[in-house]
Amino acid sequence: MTRGHRGHLARSLPPDPGLAVRIGVTVLLLAAVYAAFVAVLWAAGGSVLLIAIGVSGLAIAQYFFTDRLVLTAMGAREVSRAEAPELVDRIERLAAQFDLPIPKVAIIESNVPNAMATGRDPSHSVVAVTTGILSRLDAAELDAVLAHELSHVRHRDAAVLTMAAVFATVASFIVQMGFWLGLGGGDDRDGEGRPSILVVYLVSLVVWLVSFLLIRALSRYRELAADRGSAIMTGAPSQLASALVKISGAMEQIPDADLRTVEPASALMLIPAFSRRSLIGILSTHPPLEVRLAQLRKLEAQELEA
Repeated sequence: MTRGHRGHLARSLPPDPGLAVRIGVTVLLLAAVYAAFVAVLWAAGGSVLLIAIGVSGLAIAQYFFTDRLVLTAMGAREVSRAEAPELVDRIERLAAQFDLPIPKVAIIESNVPNAMATGRDPSHSVVAVTTGILSRLDAAELDAVLAHELSHVRHRDAAVLTMAAVFATVASFIVQMGFWLGLGGGDDRDGEGRPSILVVYLVSLVVWLVSFLLIRALSRYRELAADRGSAIMTGAPSQLASALVKISGAMEQIPDADLRTVEPASALMLIPAFSRRSLIGILSTHPPLEVRLAQLRKLEAQELEA
């Protein structure tokens, strides 16, 4: 342990080799796909390369403003200690355990029980909770949820996923442009021996599809890592399990209209918020509830044996 902010003891997170390997392999595959994509864009040159650079610049700019963009889209309101003393105290205490700077705190006026964290790094992070989650969870469950979000902050997950999607954004833009403007010539190469627009389009389509699946897998693994971080830092895996079950059950009772209000930030939420739409595993940003609960039961057994 190390001495954290305000003199609290900060607990360290022991590594999880299996999860680390899965994250590492996913990142390497994503890097390989992007390297091939950059090579094709470079070979194409000209206007295609300029488009890629422009879209990349916009995607990278999102990295710096992601917290403001997300919170504005959600209608989140930043609160002070005077407005929400208990919530701010909880987050400060847990941030100290993670040895993190104290994040900004925001409340989203929504009956949908959920929480999220965003920001490009721990010094520019925001933890936001809905009024729905504050009214449904007890103190220990709320601590477990907030610890999950702070684990995301510690591992810079919002920034990692934003940056991981830069070239996927470029590929998606080129694919959309292909639909809007047509595919262009049918030859593999143009008159100067460079890849034709059709080749660039097809490569972009493959890159977009593969990177979409890899980024979703990376997101699921990082959710499991955040669950694990919460369980270890609070020493109470069962409390996060209880919160997940309670929130999942409550989500079934939420009207579609309310779910749609938080859907833009669903990928960053503790539990995905989709208006009655279920996604097959490889398309989901979050692991199935059963997988998350199984990991927490395993961690609970380890806590009892320790």
